[in-house]
Amino acid sequence: MKTRITACGNWFLERFPLTKLWNDHMAHYYAPKNFNFWYFFGSLALLVLVNQFITGILLTMNYKPDAKLAFDSVEYIMRDVNWGWLIRYMHSTGASAFFIVIYLHMFRGLIYGSYKQPRELIWIFGMLLFLALMAEAFMGYLLPWGQMSYWGAQVIISLFSAIPFIGDDLSLWIRGDYVVSDATLNRFFAFHVIAVPLVLVMLVFLHIVALHEVGSNNPDGIEIKKIKNKDGIPLDGIPFHPYYTVKDIFGVGVFLIFFATVIFYMPEVGGFFLEADNFIPADPLKTPEHIAPLWYFTPYYAILRAVPDKFAGVIAMFGSIAVLFILPWLDRSPVKSIRYRGAIFKRALFLFVISFFALGYLGTQPATPSATMVARFFTLIYFGFFLLMPIYTRWEKPKPVPKRLTQLSTLDDFIPTLKATLDEVTVKDDHGYTLFGSTEFRRKPNPQGIRNVLIRLAKNLKASLD
Repeated sequence: MKTRITACGNWFLERFPLTKLWNDHMAHYYAPKNFNFWYFFGSLALLVLVNQFITGILLTMNYKPDAKLAFDSVEYIMRDVNWGWLIRYMHSTGASAFFIVIYLHMFRGLIYGSYKQPRELIWIFGMLLFLALMAEAFMGYLLPWGQMSYWGAQVIISLFSAIPFIGDDLSLWIRGDYVVSDATLNRFFAFHVIAVPLVLVMLVFLHIVALHEVGSNNPDGIEIKKIKNKDGIPLDGIPFHPYYTVKDIFGVGVFLIFFATVIFYMPEVGGFFLEADNFIPADPLKTPEHIAPLWYFTPYYAILRAVPDKFAGVIAMFGSIAVLFILPWLDRSPVKSIRYRGAIFKRALFLFVISFFALGYLGTQPATPSATMVARFFTLIYFGFFLLMPIYTRWEKPKPVPKRLTQLSTLDDFIPTLKATLDEVTVKDDHGYTLFGSTEFRRKPNPQGIRNVLIRLAKNLKASLD
C-alpha cells in the first residue's frame, strides 16, 4: 500500500512541479534575518482575504440580490440560519480588518522604502490591489440594502457625474438606472462576488511573484543578495520556512485574539464597522441626517469635501490615491530605510500620519465651515508630503548605511528597561491599592514617575525625528 502511494506521488510530481514551487517560494526562499513585527501584516492580509472569500461564499448561499428581498435576506441570515450571525460578523469585521492590515502594510512600505528600486513593480501591484480592494468594499457596502448603504452609494456614484462630457452617461452606466435601484444592486452583486475577487486573486499572485523575484526588503533597507557565501546563499538570509512560517503563525494567533474579541463583544465598534442606519431598510424617500462612508474611506471623503468645486474635489480625491502610484519616482533619497533617513523625511512622515488620521476623523463629521477649513489644511499637508518629496529628499543628509544587516533586539533586551520603568511609575503600598473597585494591587501609581516617563518618551520621540 505504501509503495502504491509513493508511486502515485511520484507520478504526480513528474507532471506538476509542486516540490520546485515549495522550494522556490518557501523552503529555499531566503528572507532577511532581521524582520520585525511590521512584517506580520503581509501574511495577515492573505489570511483576511481567505476569510472574506470563505464567509462571502457562505453568505451568498442565503442572500437575495433583489431590492425587495435583500434587506430581509440579511436579517434571515442573522436570525434563522445556523451560525449565520457569526458568518455575517466575520465578513463585516473582516472588511475593516482587511483595511487595517493593508494600511499598516503600506505604512511599513513607506518607512522602510519598500517601493524603491528594485521593488517598484511590487509597489504598483500592491497599489492596484488597494484599488481593487476599495472597489470590492464599496460594492459590498451596498448589498445589505440599508439606509446608509443606499444613500452612500447614491452620493458616491453621483460624483462621477461631475466629469465633463461623459459624467452623466458614466453615472447612468454604473447605476444601470437613473437612481440606485434593483439594477444597481444586481450589477454590484455580480462585481462583488465574481469579477473583483478574480482581479484580487490575480493581483495577489503577481504581487507575490514579483516579490520573490527581487527578494524582500528589510528594516535596514540593505540588499542581502549582494553578499553571498560560496553556495550562493545570502549571508544575512534565512529560509522563509520554517523560520518565518512559525513567526507568522504566532502573529496570526495574536491577530485572531483581537479579531474574535471584536466579533463576539463589539461587532459594530460604535458604528465604525457597522452603522446604526444600516439596520434600517433602504428608503429612497428618506435621506439620513448625515451621510458618511465607512471609516476606511473617510480620509478621501474629507479631501473631496475640502475642495469647493465638485469636479476639482473628485480630481483631488482620486489624485490622493493616484499619487501613491508614482511614489517610487518621487523619492530621490539614496537610502531606503527610515533608520538612516534625515530629519526632514521623518518629520514630513510624522505630519503625513497626523494629516491622514485627522482627515479620517473629519470625514466622519458633518461638513461645517470650520471643519472644512481644517480639512483643507490637512489636505495640503497630505499632498505636500508627496509632491514636495523630490525636493526635501534631496536636501536631507542621510546617515551611513551598514554593509550588513544590524542585529535585531530581542525581548530579553527590553525586560530590564521595562522593570525599571514599572518601578518608576508605581510605588509599593503595604495596604494594597484597589482598582475598579474589585482588583487589589500591592503597588499604586506614582504621578511624578509617570510625568518623568512621559517627558523622557517625548524627548526620545523628538530625538528620533532628528
